[in-house]
Amino acid sequence: MQRTKRQEKILYIIDTDNIENQQQLTEVLNKEGFRVTQATVSRDMKELGLSKRKGIDGVAYYKRPIDPKLSKLKTLFHQSVTKIDSTQNIIVIKTLSGSANSACSLIDKINHPYIVGTIAGDDTIIIVVRSSEVVPTVLKLLESYRD
Repeated sequence: MQRTKRQEKILYIIDTDNIENQQQLTEVLNKEGFRVTQATVSRDMKELGLSKRKGIDGVAYYKRPIDPKLSKLKTLFHQSVTKIDSTQNIIVIKTLSGSANSACSLIDKINHPYIVGTIAGDDTIIIVVRSSEVVPTVLKLLESYRD
């Protein structure tokens, strides 16, 4: 039970913070009340399949694994998205003409708990998220698929 809660917390942390190394993640977990060593964190990260991917700032951070079935959709998303913007709890994505439905498929398949729903047109996707507070987290996730 402790391991499950700890691993859920690890996924939450990497979704909301930029974690560059195991030591940094170990420190955050300890501050959150999980008494862990770097060896424990290393095992958890391996079990969760975490990998490093470059963020929009060029620095590599730990991210959730990409489902192999989603890799083609990720490529389509990367190639077709031209702009991502937001207002309050709505995110708007602009794509190349005729690409919004394909790009939106990736967002739908991610099945992220902060995303309430999506609507895709010809070159625009509208994403409704749970609250304005979680918009930065979802934006960071979407930007990671553009890399």
